[in-house]
Amino acid sequence: MNKYFLLIFLLSFSIVHAQISEKSLKKHISFLASDKMKGRQTGSKEVGMAATYIEKQFKKYGLTPMGDNGFRQSFEAKVKRVVVADSIRKAENIIGFLDNGAAYTIVIGAHYDHIGYGDLGNSKDSLNIGKIHNGADDNASGTAGLLELAKHYATNKTREPFNLLFIAFCAEELGLIGSKYFVENPTVPLDKIHWMLNMDMIGRYNPDNGVAVIGFGTSSYFPEIFKGITPDIKFYTGKDGNGGSDQTSFYKKNIPVLFFHTGGHPDYHKTGDDTHKIDFTALKSILELEINVIDKSMSVPKMDFIWTN
Repeated sequence: MNKYFLLIFLLSFSIVHAQISEKSLKKHISFLASDKMKGRQTGSKEVGMAATYIEKQFKKYGLTPMGDNGFRQSFEAKVKRVVVADSIRKAENIIGFLDNGAAYTIVIGAHYDHIGYGDLGNSKDSLNIGKIHNGADDNASGTAGLLELAKHYATNKTREPFNLLFIAFCAEELGLIGSKYFVENPTVPLDKIHWMLNMDMIGRYNPDNGVAVIGFGTSSYFPEIFKGITPDIKFYTGKDGNGGSDQTSFYKKNIPVLFFHTGGHPDYHKTGDDTHKIDFTALKSILELEINVIDKSMSVPKMDFIWTN
């Protein structure tokens, strides 16, 4: 047996139960998806408020700024679906680094923007365009997960054998623009990235289906890493790393990826995507599953990539 697979096998008998807080998850989502945030549309004052909120959390956790201006990585995003006067909008990724002095880094990401009033051609709610689309699941849920994972690793009093880079992407809803910008202008060399975990819409768990884990085939190590992990939620895997969220930008750079997603629902890109519909207990369990996967992946010195179409 390969010595790294052996270590993974042994670790499978000591799965960590992380201290993820449902109270904190609810606090983050309630703020990000409140009416006062007006749907966090890229270029809006409110998405700037969300960026400031994330930045404050990163500072509180003691992460190192890893943007081009502190925690912020600035870029321009173009609105393509409809013609609007301000088609070029200022946007910012928020990037925090947990430096463990390691050779390689694991990237953990989620987008924090949403679609505002649904007036840029991306609403599924034709009768309510012009009303606030709060985006509690899409993607305040993933952003809350990002913040809780950052807190966990920054405060667990463990020096992991990998660094961790936490990225809150902007302008995902305009075409994955924030993650595309990052991989073209990385603040950590791409050849030093172990793998990338993305969270997008992880708040509406359906026990009949389970949580999707997409990108399972992008590294030969992932099947071994998942062996012995027995979460209290159901999950299923998909091999291809390509898909409609920010992991795609990393996948196209030949970086192994996993994308966690609880699936579509009738409120997707509609005005009904609100905080009270989030399953916080399942969300906590999803994050605990992710921590187990991340921790077990640290037994592999450098994740290999396998192209899957």
